[in-house]
Amino acid sequence: MRKYVFWLGVGVVAVVAYFYGAKAGRGRYRDIKASVDAVWNDPKVKKARKKALKRAEAAAQSAVKQAKKITR
Repeated sequence: MRKYVFWLGVGVVAVVAYFYGAKAGRGRYRDIKASVDAVWNDPKVKKARKKALKRAEAAAQSAVKQAKKITR
């Protein structure tokens, strides 16, 4: 019975802590998300993402060619 009461108390404390933490953290989450979105949508970052994607695709194609040479 003591274990049951202990775990019930732990559960109640966890729920209350989650509720207040989520309520307090929502505004900060929105601030962080807005900052991340601003960086992600920056024209310089978009250009760098496209460039990185092209390089990754070229490297993948090169790796496929090398693998085909080795397996022959």
